Amino acid sequence: MDYGYEFDRVIDRRNTGSLKWDVKDGELPMWVADMDFQAAPCIREAISKRLSHGIFGYSIIPDGWAGSYINWWKTRHGAEFSPEELIFCTGVVPAISSCVRKLSSPAEKVVIQTPVYNIFFNSILNNGRFVSESPLRYENGEYGVDFSDLEKKLSDPQASLMILCNPHNPVGKIWDKKTLSTIGELCYKYGVTVISDEIHCDITKPGTEYVPFASASKICDRISVTLIAPTKCFNIAGLQTSAVRVSDPVLRHKIRRALNTDEVAEPNAFAIDAAIAAFNGGGEWLDGMRKYVFENKKIIEEYADSDIPGIKAVRSEATYLSWLDCRALGMGSEELAGKIREKTGLYITAGNEYGSSGEGFLRMNAACPRSVLYDGLERLKRAVEMI
Repeated sequence: MDYGYEFDRVIDRRNTGSLKWDVKDGELPMWVADMDFQAAPCIREAISKRLSHGIFGYSIIPDGWAGSYINWWKTRHGAEFSPEELIFCTGVVPAISSCVRKLSSPAEKVVIQTPVYNIFFNSILNNGRFVSESPLRYENGEYGVDFSDLEKKLSDPQASLMILCNPHNPVGKIWDKKTLSTIGELCYKYGVTVISDEIHCDITKPGTEYVPFASASKICDRISVTLIAPTKCFNIAGLQTSAVRVSDPVLRHKIRRALNTDEVAEPNAFAIDAAIAAFNGGGEWLDGMRKYVFENKKIIEEYADSDIPGIKAVRSEATYLSWLDCRALGMGSEELAGKIREKTGLYITAGNEYGSSGEGFLRMNAACPRSVLYDGLERLKRAVEMI
């Protein structure tokens, strides 16, 4: 199939200062959420143009930055933003930590739905707050919200904040409008503010669409802070560029002060140009990447079903990450991931990093050339056979 871009091209990333590829010779990293594809040509051209200017002083945030987000979310996701609602931030994770510090007090609880992105735990615990886990339901191979447990956790007077992952990493779940509006109603009922991490929102299965939390209802819009960025979907995380969208003016003022106080509201010399280029010219590349990645995920699902007894890939409609149910192997996630790496050099992530309900699971990155994917799957098969 012609995807329009060179997603099959294998690019050597060793010795480039890559976090993902800082591994031993012979090892294959398929762990961190970082694609092995070159960024879209329009982004590389914008960076090259900026580089050729040769002067990299302090940068402002031009009107075109907000305009690129507004147009993208309107045309792609049917969501309406206004320029004053958007605040620049150096990244989604810095924004989460700033919000945790501003919107909660030490020793209060922050509710998260596990298994979930492990850095949520860091942003909570490193700032002196407590994690309140509301495990997702996992039935018949599909994840859903346990609203009874969620309400119990939100009703705790010590719970002041909830971090929502929308779509959900690592399980790849797209939350529907009813689910999101119900979450919003419960949070409003108990006075809990929602931070909605939507960094994976553009990596959905072709033909499917995510629902921005703020668009699910007026209540959701009023009580939430939405974190968005081109970094995950366009593979430019190292450029440190994101946006925080807040509709309520009082809440927005608090967040603006938090980001500026924490010194994470000023762009580097390439952050703005890269974001504008991505949203204004990267749509075709993104659509090609989505097709390629979700075919990769389908390959993982079918390969596990047919060739790796004891492992089943959870069917998902979002993210380029595959969530593998390995409980039938009867081994803890950390031990299993360690043995796989030791025996074959395949480096994937232990599911317990995402909370206690991730025990018995592994997370595998499918955003790589197909030849690399098959190498990883063959290593995984060999490892299971040797265990």
